[in-house]
Amino acid sequence: MFEAVLIANRGEIAIRVARACRELGVRSVAVYSEVDRDALHVRHADEAYLLGPASPAESYLHIERILAVAEQAGVQAVHPGYGFLSENAHFAQAVADAGLVFVGPPPEAIARMGDKLSAREVALAAGVPVVPGTLEPTEDAEVAIAFGDEYGYPVAVKAMFGGGGRGMKVVRDAKGMREALEAAQREAKTAFGRGECYLERYLERPRHVEIQVMADLDGTAVYLGERDCSLQRRHQKLVEEAPAPGVSQALRDAMGTAAVKVAQEMGYTNAGTCEFLLDEDGETFYFLEMNTRLQVEHPVTEMVTGVDLAQTQLKVAAGDGMGLTQEDIRLTGHSIEVRINAEEPALGFVPTPGPIERLVPPLGPWVRLDTGTESGSEVPRDYDSMIGKLIVWGADRDAARARMSRALDELVIEGIPTTVTFHRMAMNHPQFAAGEHSTNSVETEWDLSVLEPQMPAAGSDPAAGPSREVTVEVGDRRLQVRVFGELAVGGGGPAPAAGAPRRSRGGATGGRAVTAAASEDLLAPMQGTVVKYAVEEGATVAAGDLVVVLEAMKMENSISAHRDGVVTILHYAAGDVVESGAVLAHIESAGEALDETLLEADA
Repeated sequence: MFEAVLIANRGEIAIRVARACRELGVRSVAVYSEVDRDALHVRHADEAYLLGPASPAESYLHIERILAVAEQAGVQAVHPGYGFLSENAHFAQAVADAGLVFVGPPPEAIARMGDKLSAREVALAAGVPVVPGTLEPTEDAEVAIAFGDEYGYPVAVKAMFGGGGRGMKVVRDAKGMREALEAAQREAKTAFGRGECYLERYLERPRHVEIQVMADLDGTAVYLGERDCSLQRRHQKLVEEAPAPGVSQALRDAMGTAAVKVAQEMGYTNAGTCEFLLDEDGETFYFLEMNTRLQVEHPVTEMVTGVDLAQTQLKVAAGDGMGLTQEDIRLTGHSIEVRINAEEPALGFVPTPGPIERLVPPLGPWVRLDTGTESGSEVPRDYDSMIGKLIVWGADRDAARARMSRALDELVIEGIPTTVTFHRMAMNHPQFAAGEHSTNSVETEWDLSVLEPQMPAAGSDPAAGPSREVTVEVGDRRLQVRVFGELAVGGGGPAPAAGAPRRSRGGATGGRAVTAAASEDLLAPMQGTVVKYAVEEGATVAAGDLVVVLEAMKMENSISAHRDGVVTILHYAAGDVVESGAVLAHIESAGEALDETLLEADA
């Protein structure tokens, strides 16, 4: 086993690897950016070194600086975690060239699977079915439109070197293809450094089922069951579970065998995940891609198999072998994981970076919270929106759902909105309870209007005034209620100051004061950076037309017109950083705009 390992990542995954190292008696070395100086992962490691400014390009993506720290710290191996450089073949090769061990697959395997078109070729060579799509990347909207005409819509535009839903756009007709292709290329370039995209037939209502594989240096490869990751928004996972509901042992074995064939076809070693789309018939599956790293959702596999995947990664990389055969893998019970993100589900899952003023984890049997934050932590806008992962285990799926509901009720996060409110609803949603959901359910089939915003939306009517939560007793029963207006400021203490958080059971809410905006103003629903305006001053728009694209927490967000009218003022330019509630554009009714034009002409 190694004496020391550098963890080239941040947040909860850096802590997860540091804990695995400590249990194996390995010295862990953390790295951090300037904005992460006080981050929890820095304190969990045995040593920590500064990389550079907050920008990922100058810190967590800076290969030369990371390798310099590795040399300075005297490590023998580098664990990349997930995201950042974890699927960068150049980084894996640079680690090897520096005389260190990359805790992951060989650079050649990363390159073949990182290129989604090459991955499709590997799957076909292994006899594994793939979704119909192009075999070459394209930047030409006309080529993309021709593909849609031939195979039919919807079409998925996907980043060749991407993952996690970034650089993926779904196009439902030819007129939306050009904008989607450009947006996917921009997003992929920002997130992964390369913007090439390819096209794939988009299945309307599939399930996302993936197989965890592990292979050691002597050629032994096993699959550790499957995970269902179908509950998604913006093609990014919200809830994961193992095993997948409704999957028979025969289907599990067929998909597992297919995943092992893909791994063996390219001489794969260490941990990896083959992602499949399971069609509506519940039997037909297609290879989607392979993630050449440890997955965010790996804990549910650990819960049902009893295998510590992070430690197994280190053992395989050190040449010790994983010590497992396929006969050793037994699935016991059911596990569910929910991703706790700094997002507001009631407002389309807009990112909500900011300070976490109080965090109290849930306790009890078979409950696990993997997080890189604590009370007083800041969720920076520079990185992904995930705060942590709540994982539970139960004897069966219903028991796991009940335990997750209880754990979500106990979890307290104050200061910023989070996805906890969505997860509480999801655990009891009839479709999820029946295991009948698909990758499109959240955005096309579920009514999210039942979710109350955790803080006033930018530009909302503040007439209700301040509010606070109070405890009352009715018939000797203790109740928590929220009072508004004069009741909020009298009799029970001072009114909360603007910006002060207010607690909501199992989630976060805020009492941030919001200035009412004119009905003509198009407001930013989040803090972010202006990528581009899709219209010019003087343009006529209809409600729902794209006006501006904002990038926030590594995702592009399309901001559409809130009314019909004429765009009279654009307040920012590409590259400008805007705050939540900032006025992005002024859209007047056609009559108002004409009146102003006439007045200016008279003047």
